[in-house]
Amino acid sequence: MVAQQLQRRGIRDQRVLEAMATTPREAFVPGVPASLAYDDRALPIDAGQTISQPYMVARMTELLRVEPGDRILEIGTGSGYQAAVLAKLGAKVTSIERLPDLAEAARERLRGLGIDGVDVRVGDGSTGDPDGAPWDGIVVTAAAPAIPMALREQLDPDGGRLVIPVGDDVQELRLLTRRGGSFEERRLLPVRFVPLVAPPR
Repeated sequence: MVAQQLQRRGIRDQRVLEAMATTPREAFVPGVPASLAYDDRALPIDAGQTISQPYMVARMTELLRVEPGDRILEIGTGSGYQAAVLAKLGAKVTSIERLPDLAEAARERLRGLGIDGVDVRVGDGSTGDPDGAPWDGIVVTAAAPAIPMALREQLDPDGGRLVIPVGDDVQELRLLTRRGGSFEERRLLPVRFVPLVAPPR
């Protein structure tokens, strides 16, 4: 996976490559044969959700430029794979999941694998976590129709980075970097993610 899907497609950060190599992806795709867990595609997980393809996880992680001790907010825990990779890089991760059953399963999975530094919460990820702001990085694993203002405002003014897929039928991955009161936005590549929606009531 690392050689064929990540390095071949341009992932260069050795720390990201090492984190991906040492995170057992098969543990995050219950019901999927281990032989398919590392395929270069999104895979189904519980509750009709998906786990992103390895390349996309690596690309989004690389864009965050995570340093040990960074405080990272993840929107959309899913099975916990992205959070696990971030934790392997030394980040302190707060991950918000809208579906309680998925959140609890992710907590148990991360605990069972001995992965520390991840706080999984149930909530509306589109509003972020203002109590924990400012964040060194925010990563969103579902597509929003536009970049939520709440997430912009919760970035660290000293270079906080937001990685998010944006769009409805046609989506693109964007990187937003905050410098004081200004924001630099980069449009990177076409993607396809499940939509960012509010929790069920």
